[in-house]
Amino acid sequence: MSDATDLDLPGRRSREILSGAIGANSTLRLVDIAVAQTGDVPRPPHWHPDGEECIHVLSGHGITWVDGTEFAMQPGDTILVHANERHVTRNTGDTQLTLLCFFPRPEIQVLTEAPDA
Repeated sequence: MSDATDLDLPGRRSREILSGAIGANSTLRLVDIAVAQTGDVPRPPHWHPDGEECIHVLSGHGITWVDGTEFAMQPGDTILVHANERHVTRNTGDTQLTLLCFFPRPEIQVLTEAPDA
C-alpha cells in the first residue's frame, strides 16, 4: 500500500490503491473519515454518473445516505450505490471510520451537489 496515491478530497483521507492510472480496469480506494468536530462543514452528497460504487466498512461506525435514505454502517457491512444515486457517508462514531471503496471503472467521475442543495 506504500504505492497508494493520496487524493485531495474534502472531509476525508482517501488513498487510491488501484485505478486506470496504473493500468487497472477498476478503482479501489481506502478511505478514512475522522470523527466529526464542532464547526466541521459536512461533505455534500455526490454521485457517479458513469458507474456504481461498493462501500465496505473495515472499522468504525457511520451512516451512508443514499437518495434520502440512511443506512447505519458498522464493520463488515457493505452497501452498493448505483450509478447516479446521490450519496454521502459520515462518521457517527467516536473513532475513525475506515472504508474500502470499489468502483468497477478505471477512472471515476464525481459530481457534487451545491452546498445549499
